[in-house]
Amino acid sequence: MEESKGLRLILFPMPLQGHINPMLELANVLHHKGFSITIIHTQFNSLNPTTHPHFIFHSIPIELSRTEASTNDVMAFILLLNVKCFEPFSECLARLLSDDDQEPVACLISDLLFSFTQHVAENLKLPRILLRTSAASSFVAYAAFPLLLEKGYLPIQARVLERPPVKVRDLPVLKTKDPQKYYEVVSGLKKAVEASCGIIFNTFEDLEGNSLATIRQELYTPIFPIGPLHKCYPANTSSSINLLSQDQTPQSFIYVSFGSIAAIKETLFLEIAWGLANSNQPFLWVVRPRLVHGSEWIEPLPSGVFETLNGRGQIVKWTPQKKNCWHIKPLECFGLTMVGTLHWRVFVRGFL
Repeated sequence: MEESKGLRLILFPMPLQGHINPMLELANVLHHKGFSITIIHTQFNSLNPTTHPHFIFHSIPIELSRTEASTNDVMAFILLLNVKCFEPFSECLARLLSDDDQEPVACLISDLLFSFTQHVAENLKLPRILLRTSAASSFVAYAAFPLLLEKGYLPIQARVLERPPVKVRDLPVLKTKDPQKYYEVVSGLKKAVEASCGIIFNTFEDLEGNSLATIRQELYTPIFPIGPLHKCYPANTSSSINLLSQDQTPQSFIYVSFGSIAAIKETLFLEIAWGLANSNQPFLWVVRPRLVHGSEWIEPLPSGVFETLNGRGQIVKWTPQKKNCWHIKPLECFGLTMVGTLHWRVFVRGFL
């Protein structure tokens, strides 16, 4: 590690695994550059401080019902987190800033989807930098939403002339009970970046040069494409799950995961199970406890469904993505988690 700079950075990740991992990877990079790292995290999907003993962790309480924590409406969940986190985060951040026994705080690094942190940071006169954990190209699409709304392209299924050759149906739109609210939130992302001191992208110039150039033309905010962050600290694969027998040497396998909060119906769960069984491909299926409505784990699976696999696949409750995915390339098939962050991380991994 480089000599300490005598400055502290406070990081605040969105409590979804595909957002937590890039933030921790960024924290490792910054710590290696000499910064002290303090991480504020929610008790929901809480982090384990013992895995990063060189960081200081502060947990903030948020109350979520089981229904709220397992919703399929991702946008509604993100909005709820912004409301629930506002008060405890504000109090925690103010307390950290007033601690004279610690190094001075240089800035706050917040997930882009935590929009409320702008107001908090401004009130505390603290510089704020954003982390975008997914692709720069998707941010370009989001930045176009205000214009698309103004011209009536959304939600009409028509060709978008301002971003050729993209069509409305190709834009990154989440299913939500309140589409109008979704458009408002996404339209506000560009303003959030413009109000910040900079934004970090988990990407690199050779991969997304055109999108990054577009962002630089449209924003005066400094952008830092310093990814792929996982390459800065490669995972130790010694504890990886051994998916394959000794005589299997494929270049890819199927990875299925539905992230930290999504819940699915039993019928869909069984369709996935039979699809994996009939795929004749090695696979790793992460089935989080209570992923299936009305079940604790994999009770809906009929007996014998995986008897003929001959060790070709595994079902686990949890697995570290870096240890079990990043060392096999490219990934041929994978489950999309939440809003596409894992999709992007796996996609980037395939180029390296």
